[in-house]
Amino acid sequence: MAKYTREDIQHMAKEENVKFIRLQFTDILGTIKNVEIPVSQLEKALDNKMMFDGSSIEGFVRIEESDMYLFPDLNTWVVFPWTAEKGKVARLICDIYNAEGTPFDGDPRNNLKRVLQEMKDLGFTDFNLGPEPEFFLFKLDQKGEPTLELNDQGGYFDLAPTDLGENCRRDIVLELEEMGFEIEASHHEVAPGQHEIDFKYADALTACDQIQTFKLVVKTIARKHGLHATFMPKPLFGVNGSGMHCNLSLFKNGQNAFFEPTGDLQLSETARHFIAGVLKHAPNFTAVTNPTVNSYKRLVPGYEAPCYVAWSARNRSPLIRIPASRGLSTRVEVRSVDPAANPYLAMAVLLKAGLDGVKNQLTPPAPVDRNIYVMSKDERLEEGIIDLPATLAQALENLKSDEVIVAGLGEHIFEHFVEAKEIEWDMFRTVVHQWERDQYMSMY
Repeated sequence: MAKYTREDIQHMAKEENVKFIRLQFTDILGTIKNVEIPVSQLEKALDNKMMFDGSSIEGFVRIEESDMYLFPDLNTWVVFPWTAEKGKVARLICDIYNAEGTPFDGDPRNNLKRVLQEMKDLGFTDFNLGPEPEFFLFKLDQKGEPTLELNDQGGYFDLAPTDLGENCRRDIVLELEEMGFEIEASHHEVAPGQHEIDFKYADALTACDQIQTFKLVVKTIARKHGLHATFMPKPLFGVNGSGMHCNLSLFKNGQNAFFEPTGDLQLSETARHFIAGVLKHAPNFTAVTNPTVNSYKRLVPGYEAPCYVAWSARNRSPLIRIPASRGLSTRVEVRSVDPAANPYLAMAVLLKAGLDGVKNQLTPPAPVDRNIYVMSKDERLEEGIIDLPATLAQALENLKSDEVIVAGLGEHIFEHFVEAKEIEWDMFRTVVHQWERDQYMSMY
């Protein structure tokens, strides 16, 4: 990631003819928010003097505590390539601070920094993340509203003419590269209309910033192609949902702490402890990594999404897979996360779970190299394989019971997250759905 000074930013704003700056941040639900300012206010923003009303943001503060400050991270400066020639728009990602100048506990980005500091206190220097976000492209109607009509009938790694999303995906890649992303691969995914773009791993904070930027770019460029991009985990019944596999690794002074040349599978004890911690807490952090009612329509057998708590170096049906690369590329791939997750919160709880395993030297169960989807329930129980939660309601109850994961969110975020998600579940639970009418209107 580039390291910028305020002088660099002022110079680039002038050189690039930037007219507006978006001061971006992320709320508890993972939604990108922004305060847009004219370039004349850039110096004030760089002095950390830009204020906004925190009481209007989901899960932030009450109205009597509303004054909050935006502290821009200078290294997140980027000019949006697609903005108008008359004057470009740039952005800075911000941390949220209280009026008295202290970090705001309800800011997901600040919260991740807090957990990263716990990691550093244990002697590790970096927590790296390589995300693999998937999304669907749907056609827009004449009013510019999304339809359920897909723009292609492609499948995994298909190419044109079957993959009609190819041009849109290519334009997304070009825009991302112009913004400094290092794209490793882009391809059609398994389901019609489904796509994946993978970018190079980075430290967790930078990678989470990139995920949020990625979502913005994908949606913006898709609309230019007359398409709607959605990161909804399961928009269509009967086909694969969209995941966001997370490739995780701990580093210590430039060395991958998960790699041990003489270890079994060339995995270090640290890697095994980390895996054990993630498996132990998986049923309890799922509310955070899979945070919507719809997320649980993806976590079902038969569509490549993991719904069982196990790990393997060879098998793609468990929650955790260990990709074949070793050395600096040794990593743990957590496959349950979906792209609706707030990345800052998801990384905070995944890191907290893994560190719990490291601190307490937990031992993982034996790897499962069979296809878990074809095992009976008795066979799974015999192997000690448990299920992930089947609903958001169950996941929230699990979350409340886990002190480690609650601590990974912090009291403020935990309370407001659970409150918002219980409301979401209750709204879903009490709505009468078309499926019910189709099943019961004539029968009863």
